[in-house]
Amino acid sequence: MEDKTGQLVVSHKIARTHRAWQRVNEILVSGEIITGFVKCRTKGGLIVDVFGLEAFLPGSQIDVKPIRDYDQFVGKNMEFKVVKINHEFKNVVVSHKALIEAEIEEQKKQIMSGLEKGQVLEGTVKNITSYGVFIDLGGVDGLIHITDLSWGRVNHPEEIVTLDEKINVVILDFDDNKKRIALGLKQLSEHPWENLDANINVGDTIKGKVVVLADYGAFIEIAPGVEGLVHVSEMSWSQHLRTANDFLKVGDEVESVVITLDRDERKMSLGIKQLMPDPWADIETKYPVGSKHSSKVRNFTNFGVFVEVEEGIDGLIHISDLSWEKKFKHPSEFCAVGDELEIIVLELDKENRRLSLGYKQLEENPWDVYETLFELGSEHDGTVAKLKDKAGIISLPYGVESYCPAKHMKKEDGADLAIDEKAKFKVIEFNKDSKKILVSHTQVWGQVEEKKAKAKSSSTSRAVKNLNSASEKTTLGDLGALAELKKEMDKKK
Repeated sequence: MEDKTGQLVVSHKIARTHRAWQRVNEILVSGEIITGFVKCRTKGGLIVDVFGLEAFLPGSQIDVKPIRDYDQFVGKNMEFKVVKINHEFKNVVVSHKALIEAEIEEQKKQIMSGLEKGQVLEGTVKNITSYGVFIDLGGVDGLIHITDLSWGRVNHPEEIVTLDEKINVVILDFDDNKKRIALGLKQLSEHPWENLDANINVGDTIKGKVVVLADYGAFIEIAPGVEGLVHVSEMSWSQHLRTANDFLKVGDEVESVVITLDRDERKMSLGIKQLMPDPWADIETKYPVGSKHSSKVRNFTNFGVFVEVEEGIDGLIHISDLSWEKKFKHPSEFCAVGDELEIIVLELDKENRRLSLGYKQLEENPWDVYETLFELGSEHDGTVAKLKDKAGIISLPYGVESYCPAKHMKKEDGADLAIDEKAKFKVIEFNKDSKKILVSHTQVWGQVEEKKAKAKSSSTSRAVKNLNSASEKTTLGDLGALAELKKEMDKKK
């Protein structure tokens, strides 16, 4: 371009920039390796001077292994390959990692070809995740799964290793196609079960620490890498369904009894309740038949109420043993879970650990008294409490309910008794076992009519008898007169 005086205006700097841009584009095509100067650090990587242009070196393209300190490269010359150019924004992306990947790939092939299961190698901790540790074996990465770090429980791999730490590992398995290598660390040491005290036997009491809790039980570590399971059913003599969290927490130091021990299978089951007295051992002494106790309602079934008399001792109150008078469709109509109930022991089965309990037996059976009050044929004042299909539920004295069939609800005038109507009723059936009383109103007035009819019949009979008697007397008199007349006639003759 010419200036106002006609002189050409030229720029060496712009020419250099244009030439550098041309070279960068040519190198992207050719794949040539270039040298650049690392100027400074930026977000996510480094700024590199290439032929006077500023190129971006992403952190992921610095090396094949993760780089945590970018500042160590600032001010140094490095070799790169141009991997991407953005023509619109004039951006250039370079990579140092691309230069060494080919070499590393060749190293990988050599390392993989020499791998054998059981081989012990030295590696460097490259990355730590929640599920395991990645180890650099010299260009090839392998993974130690968290379960292969230690024979004991590991919550996070950071408890065992640190970044950049050099450790020995054993090759457990590898896949030639996927280039995956499974490594182990714990396999380099003897299994803790091999060192377990030979004097430990079933029935022994041992100490340990709770390392894992589940609903079904707790794992107790009695030595590093040696654990036993305490099932929730072995934590208490109680038969109520609970979780291990109700009894223990992780980190607790506990004593337990060895229930089973299998050194070959490396399994052990433990128990805690065995350290406490079995409440059923002297059950006959503590809870003899006929004794009364306090209990707590634990749960219901359709046929009764389960109550806890003490920790480990439960009993059943059958639904028929809840009340002498009322009939319940479900025990929940009688009480609620958590209620305190007084009970009496009805039956005891120590062998099967069963207690049959009663509640109504705490009181005298009122039906023993009712039996004397409501004898067959006795009459009582009552009130019609309910009506159903013309039959009635009759409320008798002392709050007793009875049943009056429809045909026995007739009044003397032929009408039926109405609800809330008061009347006299006669007991026609009494069943103490089924707690049933049948009554009749009809028989009350019907009996009076029957008495009247009998009285009338008796009066008529007496009248007939008198008449017959009179008739007999007249006839005899007549016969006597005739006899006298006959005598007189015979004298005259």
